[in-house]
Amino acid sequence: MSEEASSSTAMMANPVSYHKLPINERKCKVVKRQMFTKMKRAKNTEKKKRRKAAEEMREAMGDEAPPKPVPHTIESLRPADITTVDADDEEVAKDTQMDDFAAYFNCETPPKVLVTTNKKSSLGTRKFVDELVNVIPNSEYSKRGKVDMKCLVKQSVDAGFTDIIVVNEDMKKPNSIIVCHLPEGPTATFRLTSVVLKKQLKRHGNATTHRPEVILNNFSTRLGHSIGRMMGSLFHYDPQFRGRNCVTFHNQRDFIFFRRHRYVFKNNVKVGLQELGPRFTLKLRRVQKGTFDTTTGEYEWYYNHKQMDVNRRTFFL
Repeated sequence: MSEEASSSTAMMANPVSYHKLPINERKCKVVKRQMFTKMKRAKNTEKKKRRKAAEEMREAMGDEAPPKPVPHTIESLRPADITTVDADDEEVAKDTQMDDFAAYFNCETPPKVLVTTNKKSSLGTRKFVDELVNVIPNSEYSKRGKVDMKCLVKQSVDAGFTDIIVVNEDMKKPNSIIVCHLPEGPTATFRLTSVVLKKQLKRHGNATTHRPEVILNNFSTRLGHSIGRMMGSLFHYDPQFRGRNCVTFHNQRDFIFFRRHRYVFKNNVKVGLQELGPRFTLKLRRVQKGTFDTTTGEYEWYYNHKQMDVNRRTFFL
């Protein structure tokens, strides 16, 4: 008699011992899945009880309670970066007064943005561009046609535009965005992912024509500080607070998450949010000095995954 037949005979002869087997010795996948789910629920319940007991003890001790432990995440274990910008850094403050965005942040030049696509854009890309124009109230859409990028930059400077946004596509889906600040740059190229249009969002709101408030979150390095200023300069420096619209660029692990909301004050403590759309994610690929030039342009920073993806805890924005 084989070993499998003898083991099955023993289980049938003694069913109590079979039901006491640990999960790693079970053969039925359905039973193993049920046991694992039950163990996971019990573990989560015990974890909630410990957390609740710790909170009650902390409230009872008051000011004498020990500080909360900091969880170990990729952000908390991030190595020190010499390019990190402090809020009171005088050198950074002097540099920002003379950079390419100083005229905007000094409220001297209102933004005027030109939004376009690649030469042969698909319907999905044009829908995304329409919502992008709706997000930036001081923007205009222009059909690209057969105009080269260098000619487009020259025509935009003559027309008085301060920025150009070019949405490129691949397989009839938008996959990258080029932001070119005029008239002297810089130019940034981003990888575009996770595009969700307004109609694809559940319980979305309808946006108004008010100029939104801009929130730039977690841009901590010199490079991130420049990218944040570039994103902020696309919107008007005088928001209309009556519209209660806000646009957020949240940087987390070098991914820039874009969201657009309308907020309402329910009382003195609670605030309600309604997403207006669209939502998308940007990943910086390269930053070029001056306007767009692929032949003689000088790059300030570019993404090299062989050198930059060695340590997962190293971030650049």
